[in-house]
Amino acid sequence: MSHTFDPTILREYDIRGIIGETLGADDARAIGRGFATMLREAGGTRVAVGYDGRVSSPMLEHALIEGLTASGCDVVRVGMGPTPMLYYAEASAEDVDGGIQITGSHNPANYNGFKMVSQGRPFFGADILEIGRRAEAGEWADGSGSVESREIMAEYIDRLVAGLEGIGHEALAGLRIGWDAGNGAAGPALEALAARLPGEHHLLFTEVDGNFPNHHPDPTVPENLEDLRRLVSEKNLDFGVAFDGDGDRIGAIDGEGRIIWGDQLLMIYAEDLLRERPGATIIADVKASRALFERVAELGGKPLMWKTGHSLIKSKMKETGAPLAGEMSGHVFFADTYYGYDDALYAGVRLIAASARLGKSVTELRSAMPAMVNTPELRFQVDESRKFAAIEEVKARLSGTGADVDGTDGVRVTTPDGWWLLRASNTQDVLVARAESTDEAGLARLMEQIDAQLEASGLKRGPQAGH
Repeated sequence: MSHTFDPTILREYDIRGIIGETLGADDARAIGRGFATMLREAGGTRVAVGYDGRVSSPMLEHALIEGLTASGCDVVRVGMGPTPMLYYAEASAEDVDGGIQITGSHNPANYNGFKMVSQGRPFFGADILEIGRRAEAGEWADGSGSVESREIMAEYIDRLVAGLEGIGHEALAGLRIGWDAGNGAAGPALEALAARLPGEHHLLFTEVDGNFPNHHPDPTVPENLEDLRRLVSEKNLDFGVAFDGDGDRIGAIDGEGRIIWGDQLLMIYAEDLLRERPGATIIADVKASRALFERVAELGGKPLMWKTGHSLIKSKMKETGAPLAGEMSGHVFFADTYYGYDDALYAGVRLIAASARLGKSVTELRSAMPAMVNTPELRFQVDESRKFAAIEEVKARLSGTGADVDGTDGVRVTTPDGWWLLRASNTQDVLVARAESTDEAGLARLMEQIDAQLEASGLKRGPQAGH
């Protein structure tokens, strides 16, 4: 027996596709068989399985478990919840060797997919391609694993609340915070968490609904934060926190309704953490502001720019021993007193903790940041066969010019005006551009440089591509 996947679903960081078109029960079964075979070869036997609130998730869970058990792995079902709850189940239970969360993350309602972790490490890139190769060849172990259900939510919430340990109640009692779960999988966990936190909490859209009736659950898109902004303004709250569809990415706004982007959140977390861990390495992806890297250095930390992608960042954290990392997309990773995976609910708790320990409101912390003018992430369609080649051409052209180029992930060029970035997406046929300056005129000059490089490679910034 063998199985062939639609080639578009095996991606760099996860497996993701459109239900009924590129992804279905047979794919889930084959993923289970491949993952179980590889885990058993590595010495593991038990897999935790969780799923998000999408309409198709229970069907995929059923088929995935069939595949896992047919290749001899025992399954621990942790039920519906945010992706970080599944990561917690894998990281905290001594008898669990791997984990799979069924989730479409922040994609439209008709998408779904799988995020995987094996023996405490992200399972991505070559691992995912190996699942495809084994399926094609039918190279699967046979066996008959058992299935048990385990209630993990209460223990997970206890662990989140522990993020406030050591902070006096009086520092937290007056807090007033808004939260937006966006009808995603984090809703029930958020309700349980907010009930345990000191202060006053106002919650939006905690009912899990895979059709996302209120707004799309992607907190990096400003219009998706409008409901939260209105709530914070009407109730005069201290700040607001939003989650993506599966609860591993955080979005935030301060008391004045200003968005606090991923790199700005990292500046707050870094200031808090470096007081306890002076000299620590702090990692951010290539899309992050220069202000962040400068701030980390100023606070006595070691800033490290790394490739975009939650699996790549987690791997780099393990390699360097960094206690904190983050991405512009809102993935934030704490490994100081936590497990090193991306958990937006925990990041929300740590924002409360940082504000309390630093003795400043989130609005004050946001106001202290340098004013930068930057573009959002600009994404434009490029033929798959051209996307990496075009980046190499840009690198080659710039190499002889004496430009200040960082080639960690694509091309990041620093000039007196600021910096610009051009990189190929690992998951879609798009190029991603971003630029940042201290003023609009500088930003315009940086964009001209990007356009000139694209033109030299026969490309142009066409219509914006979606996620």
